[in-house]
This record gives sequence, C-alpha cells and structure tokens, in this order.
Amino acid sequence: MNTISGGMFTVKVPASSANLGPGFDSIGLAVNLYLSVEAELHSHWDIIPLSEELKRFPRGSEHFIAQIAIRTAKLYGREMPPCRLAVESDIPLARGLGSSAAAIIAGIELASHFCGLQLSRQEKLEIAAGVEGHPDNVGASIYGGLVVGSQLESGIDLTPVHSVEMDLVAVIPEDELLTESSREVLPERIAFSQAVEASAVANQLLAALFTGNWRVAGKMMASDRFHQPYRRRLIPWWDEVEQLALESGAFGTALSGAGPSLLCLAEPGNGKKLAQSLESSLSAMKIVQLEIERSGSYTSIIHQDNKKSPI
Repeated sequence: MNTISGGMFTVKVPASSANLGPGFDSIGLAVNLYLSVEAELHSHWDIIPLSEELKRFPRGSEHFIAQIAIRTAKLYGREMPPCRLAVESDIPLARGLGSSAAAIIAGIELASHFCGLQLSRQEKLEIAAGVEGHPDNVGASIYGGLVVGSQLESGIDLTPVHSVEMDLVAVIPEDELLTESSREVLPERIAFSQAVEASAVANQLLAALFTGNWRVAGKMMASDRFHQPYRRRLIPWWDEVEQLALESGAFGTALSGAGPSLLCLAEPGNGKKLAQSLESSLSAMKIVQLEIERSGSYTSIIHQDNKKSPI
C-alpha cells in the first residue's frame, strides 16, 4: 500500500551523546550513528526489524516507535493510521548513545507526516523532551551539532552550535546499563555550594569548547559535580579506560549520557591515533571513531525502486 505521498516515507535520526561531563541534562552532541525507518500505510501495525538487536522488540502497535507516533497524533486530536515499518539501526541499545531519543523522534516524524501535522523543529523538540524529560539527546538528534538546552516551567529553549570542531572516540562495552538504573544512584538534592560549583564547571566547559581551549575543556569534563561522581561506581573499568584515553591523546573523557559507554574527545586530527591506541589495549570493548553529525534528523520520500527494506 502506498503512502499518502505516493512513495516510501523515510526517517533518518542520528545518535547522540549527552552531558559531556558537567552539562547534565542540558548539553547534547549528535554523532554519526543512525536509526533509519522506512514506512508505508498498512492495514495494521507491522514492524520489520532489519538489525539483529532490534529483534527483541514487539512487532505490532506495542512497539515504542509506534506508541510515540500514536501518542503524538493524539496530542493534536488526530488518529495515527497503522503503518508497516522497516527499522534499521547501528546505534547500540542501552549504551548511553541516545537510542531511545532517536526512536522517539522517529515516532514523532511518522505522526507529523501521516497525520499531516507539518510539525516544526521546535514542536518536535517540545514533544520529544516531554517524553524524555530533558532536551539534550533529542535536541542534538533533531538539530545536529552540539546543543545546549533548558527545560523550565516557562518552556524549552535550545541553542544549536555548529562551529565546534573536535574528534570523537566512543568506548562501548558489551554490557548494557539502563538509564533508569543509572539515575537511581543520583541524589535527589545537592548542597547550594555544590550546585554553584557544578554550574560554574558546566559554564567553563562550554566557553573552553567554543574557544578551542582543550586543556580547560578536559579539566572541566573531569570536574563534574552533578552526576559522574555517583555513576562511576556502576562502571568498574571507568578509571582504567579514562587514564588510558588521556595517555593516548584525548584531552577529556566523559560518561556518554547515562552510560556505560565513555566518550573520549581529542583535538582535530588526533582521533584516528586515539582510536587505534584504545583498540590495541581494549580488546573486550568496541572502539568507534565518530564524527559530529551536523544536519540532525531528516525525512524524505523515496521511490519504491530505491527502497532498502523488504516492504
């Protein structure tokens, strides 16, 4: 069955790494791993996983992407028509690289298209952040680049920055770590003096990244007061990998989102050497040299002859 536009509707959403250390629930960075969805109207919800990791999820309307699409349509008083989806992803699940945020955005894009909502980026951000509870991952995946977001009672504001140039290397372990488990170790409150320090560290990190002061940026990434001191106990190999990365040319390391992956940052041109060094020393982990993804999520209509999926 054809889509309402006469072709195959496609969504491509980049992965993201949140926080960069002290920018807790505010700073996000889009990276070049992707969730891709090809969709067409169908008599019922039918999700076809094209990646091995995705085969664990429901194949019908209970699928997370379908649920987000249905929920988004209801927000605007519409009924989301059932679709057949072919879903492919190279974003590792439950590793702190924004796999859930990418799925949320994919669902919102489906509702926007098939219900004729024509949502703006800001509207997509507000819906996605409402589901996630914070704008960092979803904002980076929607807008691309580095983003700084805030989610207050007065609304959600986000500033995308595309001028930062740095190399990225992710250290991805085999073990998963669910965001819920990683948040359980965080305190409900911190002292005012600690909050002042934590805010200053986050501010200084941004200033250092924007001006290319890599030494200070690395220092601030290691000086987080909001979440990393509490989450470190969940990842026994963190200290060892962090030290190895710094000795191999990284100017800083941070837990990627809620973890357990670590994101290592290097000056432009040093990423390949850093990745090679880490790969030779960490055979039990996946080392991925990444790039900043600057375009954000996008959609298109493709001709049936050009589709990749079996639908």
